[in-house]
Amino acid sequence: MSAMELVSVDRIRAARLLLAGVARQTPLEPSRALARDHGPVHLKCENLQRAGSFKVRGAYVRLHGLSRVQRTRGVVAASAGNHAQGVALAASLLNVRATVFMPEAAPLPKIAATRGYGADVRLHGEGLEDALAVARRFAADTGAELIHPFDHPDVIAGQGTVGLEVLDQLPEVGSILVPTGGGGLVSGIAAAVKPLRPEVRVVGVQAERAAAWPPSLAEGRPVRLPGTRTMADGIAVREPGEVTYAHVSALVDEIVTVDEEALSRALLLCLERTKLLVEPAGAAAVAAVARYPGRFPPPVVAVLSGGNIDPLLLLHVIQHGMTAAGRYLALRLRIPDRPGALAGLLALVGRLGGNVLDVEHSRISGLLAVDEVEVALNLETRGPDHRHEVVAALREAGHTVVEEP
Repeated sequence: MSAMELVSVDRIRAARLLLAGVARQTPLEPSRALARDHGPVHLKCENLQRAGSFKVRGAYVRLHGLSRVQRTRGVVAASAGNHAQGVALAASLLNVRATVFMPEAAPLPKIAATRGYGADVRLHGEGLEDALAVARRFAADTGAELIHPFDHPDVIAGQGTVGLEVLDQLPEVGSILVPTGGGGLVSGIAAAVKPLRPEVRVVGVQAERAAAWPPSLAEGRPVRLPGTRTMADGIAVREPGEVTYAHVSALVDEIVTVDEEALSRALLLCLERTKLLVEPAGAAAVAAVARYPGRFPPPVVAVLSGGNIDPLLLLHVIQHGMTAAGRYLALRLRIPDRPGALAGLLALVGRLGGNVLDVEHSRISGLLAVDEVEVALNLETRGPDHRHEVVAALREAGHTVVEEP
């Protein structure tokens, strides 16, 4: 794809008109907490967008561009979260049938939200690659249009409307930092901003454990990572697309990376200081501001790309004892005081699919018999039904079980 074929500002302006009344113009909020150490910083709150992320912008523009015949055949997508919800919402607004394949381990809140927008959600495989493979087969078998999460000019044009909004809201902007996975959002923002304000730095931010862009740009082509391992699942993309590569290589000034600790601190800052709930991927730009002080010309805009965080992940990040979506289970059990009893209990929990967060083993209680010990377990479960299954199975195994509030 040559530079002459890059998405134009006029195309992004047309997308903005199309999205009027569909996607909201999200607020641009100053951050006093960040400004104290880094100069003026503003947060572009796409976490407050419909469906919880910027994805509905590109999805709606892409679906709107389908022919009548294509709409009749329906659309299919593969996603672990935000793209799924964006496509589902766009399809419901345009009265298009949507099928979304999600990994079997996709967070329950994201599955429920996608179904809530009317999509036919089907769970398949261990990860996004498996879901995408079956989505491609579904498209080939049924004629449904595959809606790629980032690698299409219409998607880029839709995401580029974020850049036009930033220029309107903060004309003096010096740098725009953008969470970056496959590159659809940073491509769109760069395509919108650079022709109008070439001096504004557009910076993509990747998680260190899912950073496909640095080696791709070094090689001069999209490079596939062997795998990704990051809490920022929204930007955990193993390989850039051809279309996004053309835009990023031509228009984006810099790609920086942030580690897991920086992502965690950024999420906490957004939650505690700005009162904004942001997913780890959505906090990547804030993490970069904090990690690279003075590197980006102010005023800086950090795009909060999404807020669809799994409550269980939120528990991990903030280390807080809240119960979320019925997926945190605190138990007290009595087991025989003999060698191997605790190991047997934990093995049973593992077979039941529970993930042990911590264990407390105590012989000190006036309620215990002389040959008993008390075990306090904090578990992760897959949801309310799984909670009940685990408790029932433990009781069937002969354990005295008390659920903690």
